[in-house]
Amino acid sequence: MTAFSPAVFGSSVQAETLHAWFENSSQLVVVSVSDWQASTGELHRFERVDGHWKPLATPFPVTVGKNGSAWGIGLHEPQADGPQKREGDGKAPAGAFALGNAFGYAPALDTKLGYVAMTDTDWCIDVNASPFYNRIVSTRDVGIDAVEGSSEPMRRDQHLDGDQVYRQGFVIKHNPLNVPEAGSCIFAHLWRAPGKPTAGCTAMDSADMDALLQWLDAGKKPVFVLLPAAEYRRVRKSWQLPELKN
Repeated sequence: MTAFSPAVFGSSVQAETLHAWFENSSQLVVVSVSDWQASTGELHRFERVDGHWKPLATPFPVTVGKNGSAWGIGLHEPQADGPQKREGDGKAPAGAFALGNAFGYAPALDTKLGYVAMTDTDWCIDVNASPFYNRIVSTRDVGIDAVEGSSEPMRRDQHLDGDQVYRQGFVIKHNPLNVPEAGSCIFAHLWRAPGKPTAGCTAMDSADMDALLQWLDAGKKPVFVLLPAAEYRRVRKSWQLPELKN
C-alpha cells in the first residue's frame, strides 16, 4: 500500500473533531447544492481573517453525483435524518471533510496541498470486500490480484481510452476509517463536460481546478463542506460556517 492512502482518523467524538479542526483551519471550501437530488452546485472559497470567514473570489460551477448527495462520514457527527452515502449509489457525500493530497498525471503540480504523481500501477479500491477498500494502492506493492474488480484506475488516460478527468484532482477524506460499503474513492477532479455529473465526486473546469489547487495549503488545514441549501442553513451556526452570498 502506498503512502498516498487516505489517512485514518481516531475514533473520538465527531463533533469535537469538527470543532477542533475548525479552530486550527484558515481555509474553507463550500460546495452548495439546491437539494439532495441536485447534481450541480457552486463552489465557494473562504479564508479566515481575524477570526471570521471572508469570501475569496467569485463562486464557480461544479457538478456532483449523478443521483445527488447523501450524508457521508467525515469530521461532522453522524446525521440520522436524510439519505446516507453507500457504495455505488451515484451520490456525493455531504458533510464536512478534511482534504488529502493532490494527484494527477503530471510529474509535478503547483500546489501546497501536497502532490503525488499517479502511474499506471495506481488504483483506488472500490471493492467492498477488499482489505484495501477506499485506499489508493500500487500493484507494485500489493500485486495485480489485489486490484481485481476495482473500477478506479488512477491513470484513466492509460486504462480508459485517454480519459482526462483525473489529470488534476485531490482527495476528499470521506469514510476515513474505510468502512466497507460506506462509499470510497471520493475526489475533486476535472469534469468531462460542463454540467456533466459524476459517480459521487465533485468535478469542475480545469481553470477553476488550477486556481483551487494553487490556493489550497495543507498547512492551513482546509475543510471541504458539501451540503444542500436547507441543511447548510440548519447547521451553519453550530458548524461555525459563513453565510453564503452569490
